[in-house]
Amino acid sequence: MDNVILQSIKDSISVKEQILGNNDLMLLIQKAADTMIEALRTGHKVLWCGNGGSAADAQHLAAELSGRFYYDRPPLNSEALHCNTSYLTAVANDYGYDLIYSRMIDGACKNGDILVGISTSGNSRNIVNAFDKAHILGVTTIALTGKSGGQMAEQADILINVPSKDTPRIQEAHIMIGHIICQIVEASIFPKSK
Repeated sequence: MDNVILQSIKDSISVKEQILGNNDLMLLIQKAADTMIEALRTGHKVLWCGNGGSAADAQHLAAELSGRFYYDRPPLNSEALHCNTSYLTAVANDYGYDLIYSRMIDGACKNGDILVGISTSGNSRNIVNAFDKAHILGVTTIALTGKSGGQMAEQADILINVPSKDTPRIQEAHIMIGHIICQIVEASIFPKSK
């Protein structure tokens, strides 16, 4: 068997074990879920953004809330900001790629909404700009990043920084953390009858 396979699996497990052993990080995951629950219960929305693989994760996690996760229930107001390609390409062309998310936040968000930015480096300029705009509007920001947190570390209301510098391992942890948050949100807002 190829050593790359074994090492990749071991490295992925190691990152998850580090998260499991970090009580502060697990409390931040719970805090992110609780913050989303409060926002959704009070008629607000949860928006997501990222680039590349992180954009795919953002779209995936938004769909877990707006569609369903473990069981049938009413939809929750959650969307990934990059799904309108006409908007995305127009704003990137006319204003610059760095403004694609902040411009959308300016038009789509209000005080009490949530913005989740996913960036392995924490330095994605378009997400940093979106967080700046979010703070002006009273939007709570949650960052999913890698170890350092990058520029988003100082901007995020809640920083969940995965203890790794390896992009694939960080992204694997992001989707795990996102799934945990979605599970908590779904079960809290729509508890299953026993």
